[in-house]
Amino acid sequence: MLSHLSTTTTTFTPLSNSHPSPPCLRRLSVVHHCLIPPRAAVSLNTSSQMSSSSPPLRTEQYHMEKGKKTLLEFVGSGGAHVGDDLAVLLAHMQTACKRIAALVASPFDHEVGNSGGDGRSSSSDSGRDAQKPLDIISNEIILASLKSSGKVAAMASEEDEKPVWISDEGPFVVVTDPLDGSRNIDASIPTGGTIFGVYHRLEEIDHLPTEEKAQLNSLQSGARLIAAAYVLYSSATIFCASFGPGKGTHAFTLDQTIGEFVLTHPDIKVPPRGQIYSVNDARYFDWPEGLRQYIDTVRQGKGQTGKKYSARYICSLVADLHRTLLYGGIAMNPRDHLRLVYEANPLSFLVEEAGGRGSDGKHRILAIQPVKLHQRLPLFLGSKEDMLELESYGNIQQKVNPGYDV
Repeated sequence: MLSHLSTTTTTFTPLSNSHPSPPCLRRLSVVHHCLIPPRAAVSLNTSSQMSSSSPPLRTEQYHMEKGKKTLLEFVGSGGAHVGDDLAVLLAHMQTACKRIAALVASPFDHEVGNSGGDGRSSSSDSGRDAQKPLDIISNEIILASLKSSGKVAAMASEEDEKPVWISDEGPFVVVTDPLDGSRNIDASIPTGGTIFGVYHRLEEIDHLPTEEKAQLNSLQSGARLIAAAYVLYSSATIFCASFGPGKGTHAFTLDQTIGEFVLTHPDIKVPPRGQIYSVNDARYFDWPEGLRQYIDTVRQGKGQTGKKYSARYICSLVADLHRTLLYGGIAMNPRDHLRLVYEANPLSFLVEEAGGRGSDGKHRILAIQPVKLHQRLPLFLGSKEDMLELESYGNIQQKVNPGYDV
């Protein structure tokens, strides 16, 4: 079944008449021509691997001979063994993310990013976080993909005021930030990415009214997540995911020649220590004393490691976290800004599966019970020993928030 999915659900094609495009997609239909390259026989430069008389390898054959698994192969018999229902859901999510990747990389992205959208706005967003057309389009792409999967009961999105109830039969609930960091796109900065988490539907509340059960299903604690992922849209498109507690964190890179996510970073382990902190330190004078002391200490090389730390800050949560997972250190936003349901929980799940720690500065993120869909909090993610050292300074949550224009 998974091989069937691999060839039928991961090829990016424009939405057909049988699946009408959402209004904002119809108005921006030019974007749909930014297709991911189709499957094709692609010759590689293989001079270092084979004699000149050897026939060229197709990219799929090359990956197979090198032991590289695609995302769908990995979640099937290749390693994660997630079961058919979750495999189908992930197949549709990867297709949605390929579409978003094509949209973000499109030569039309600047035009789309500055267009007027459809006039919708979320009651939770204002000012710097106001919805942008790319956010809305990405949200519609994911919703359409989840509906077509047949495996999702409800979707809660940062872009929507309330969850969307999709099906009484779907076994899963998906929470998502469809396109985090979209305000960077005009400057061609790594846009950020898609963040999502997956829960089991709470069957014990199936008898409740639709709106109520949609809300309660979406407010599950992060400790109940069964899968989570982010997709980074940058020089490469990277799908970084954990497929269940104890199953580790793995990254798959989109091979544009075949249109498939291929396993490139199996079983990521965030180093217990790094030498990088990621935070907007223009806010330094609004920080509490504990956070200022920590930053002053580690960048002077007077912390527990005795090494001088450096700052690296992209202002894209997914991009900053991806670097932190690979190289260690801490990515943080110390003020009540990031959303527990859509961002903090899925990302903390990934970090913990990689051996790191996620905290609001006082408590483990996955132990916090959400009480509102758009609940915000400080977020600190990274290397376990660095995180514990930071938290030992006590007062690290920024409560002063005068408002920022940029």
